[in-house]
Amino acid sequence: MTARVQSVLNEVEYIVGYKTYVDLIKPFLTHQQIVATGMRQEIDRCREAIRLAAEGHRVAVISSGDAGVYGMAGIIIECLEQENLLDMPLEIIPGVTAASAAASMLGAPLMHDFAVVSLSDLLTPWEVIEKRVRLAAEGDFIFALYNPKSNGRPQHIETVREIVLRYRRPDTPVGLVREALRGEESSVEITTLEDFTKHKIDMLTTVIIGNSQTRIVGPYMVTPRGYKL
Repeated sequence: MTARVQSVLNEVEYIVGYKTYVDLIKPFLTHQQIVATGMRQEIDRCREAIRLAAEGHRVAVISSGDAGVYGMAGIIIECLEQENLLDMPLEIIPGVTAASAAASMLGAPLMHDFAVVSLSDLLTPWEVIEKRVRLAAEGDFIFALYNPKSNGRPQHIETVREIVLRYRRPDTPVGLVREALRGEESSVEITTLEDFTKHKIDMLTTVIIGNSQTRIVGPYMVTPRGYKL
């Protein structure tokens, strides 16, 4: 936790967030009042946070990873716009997104151009996601896949595998990192494009698919940047 994050947590009166994320920071909380809600209640959380802030309270809305990468920053700004409160003071503190966290545990797979794609189709039509995957595969981008598999959509990750196999070798390295940088709960596997869907993958897994240059160097997954050694 950065010094700025700790400072903000100490200053605020209210912490607003998804229950699971609030639980992760409870060891760092003291006097703050908690407003926690479940999944798919993001708009409700934002509106409650803005209501409390408009009353003069100091409020922190928390996200996992980086608030500006699939996090709460965008929806907070949109809700402020809707309430005609864009002049309200707002600070967005950057964090470590899952792609960076997972990459650090694999070695250095993101050393060249990469695409981050969420496979959740709750807010984005699957046809759009599929097109983005295809174009990124054709462009030889490294992939970082978020929300790769759930009980409700077990086949999306298989479709991604089939698409990428049209453009890459079956032995292309793929890294699977579950609960990246969350202590003893974290796990790391390096496998191949051909076989990676045979491994356990769920919503807590970040999948990193290498590009045509990615290789295994000892225990590490590395995409060369292009330096002449």
